Amino acid sequence: MNLLIFIFGFIIFIVYVYFLLTIVSKQHRIQRNEHQQAYDEHDMDGIGNQGRFPTAKNKKKKKA
Repeated sequence: MNLLIFIFGFIIFIVYVYFLLTIVSKQHRIQRNEHQQAYDEHDMDGIGNQGRFPTAKNKKKKKA
């Protein structure tokens, strides 16, 4: 009887650990994909968009 309870508990534990690890790996994969999409190749210093120059060229001003 004790062996039967132990085996039943062990099976529940194995199923629990399996689903726990699959959830952790799935969330890790989602977080890695979000991080890769947020990567900015123009951000060399890592502080964001603070020091960037505008990409559009200024229009030539007419002399009066």
